[in-house]
Amino acid sequence: MSPLRGKASAVSGRVSKVASGKLFVLIITNFVDMVGLLMIIPLMPFYAREMGGGGFEVAILMSAFTAAQLLSAPVWGRFSDRYGRRPALLVGLTAACFAYVVFAYATSIWLLLLSRVVQGAGGGTVGVIQAYVADSVEPDNRAKALGWLSAATNVGVAIGPALGGVALKFGRSGPGLAAASLCLVNIFFAWKFLRESRDMTEAHEKKPRAPRTVIAHVITHPGEPAPRLIWIYAIAMGAFSGLMAILALFLADRFGVSKDKIWIFYTYVGVISVITRAGILGRMVDRYGEAQLSRIGLALLATGLATLPLARGYFGLAIAVALIPLGTAFTFPCVTSMLSRVISSRERGLYMGVQQTFGGLSRVIIPLWAGFSYDHFGKTVPLFTSAALVFATIMLGLGIDDGRKAAVPITSP
Repeated sequence: MSPLRGKASAVSGRVSKVASGKLFVLIITNFVDMVGLLMIIPLMPFYAREMGGGGFEVAILMSAFTAAQLLSAPVWGRFSDRYGRRPALLVGLTAACFAYVVFAYATSIWLLLLSRVVQGAGGGTVGVIQAYVADSVEPDNRAKALGWLSAATNVGVAIGPALGGVALKFGRSGPGLAAASLCLVNIFFAWKFLRESRDMTEAHEKKPRAPRTVIAHVITHPGEPAPRLIWIYAIAMGAFSGLMAILALFLADRFGVSKDKIWIFYTYVGVISVITRAGILGRMVDRYGEAQLSRIGLALLATGLATLPLARGYFGLAIAVALIPLGTAFTFPCVTSMLSRVISSRERGLYMGVQQTFGGLSRVIIPLWAGFSYDHFGKTVPLFTSAALVFATIMLGLGIDDGRKAAVPITSP
């Protein structure tokens, strides 16, 4: 090996080690954040009912988080493009800490609503986290890294409710204060170990566009690569959320699954999701590439949604349900990774935030349709509707390359 080649290899190794370190810290930060969030989410309806709220008030509380998140996501993305990913993430975590304290001492529905709005506004940093990964990891490994990130999120989803139940033994304010304490530790951890991923010299050369400009561009130019990927992500995410909105009702009505057994199906989905994202996704990306694997994922997701209403018996149900987390695990990391390729780093955070806005909007609209159609048109209608939407996104994705051979990312106009 020549000295020059050896030096280049050593530099590449050091860069890879730094990127791995950033990714590890980011995964830990995201995991702890998700644990804190899930410590309080399952308790929210019970707290609301104790304060005189009904089903409608609970629905408002749950949707308030998504609404605040989808409105704030592009703003956080633009902020991170301009001032850095690290400050945006730290401010978001601080907002979450404040929201947990409000939740702990809330004595009215209005205070619960305030905690949800603040939590959702801080949660708009999801796109920032994705941009952080895209900045820190070389393009060919972004889908794998995003898979690891979402796997850690799913583990947090599984652990959080149990910890919230333990904290409840210390009183009504226990879960909120425990989540706030965990968040404080997380803020210190991120401040101490998380390093900025943006080239701030480049960031100040030209201001990123306003979020509304990019949102309008996605709507008016759906045929371009970046808007197409955002639409694929949003529609598939909404279809999956539509399923989750009525899954418990469907399983109870069709298979007689009771409330003390429903956790089995959610755990089953969660375990498959974690195993796929952490252990299988990377090898599948290497074999098929992100573009083809995303289409495979969409096909699996659509097939699972379409066959779920046709399942007879628990064996058929288990197969149909298994296709859904497989599909989402292959789809969302690959689509997000491809989006990071076709957008310059100068606007990466902004576009990731806009993707979360469109995804958040679909997570509101499609579940509302799922619940309405389940009650009025038949129990299988929302599942078949979601399946048709996902199948349509496969056509939308045809012709989009994963850009593995591209030397320079395409900058959206």
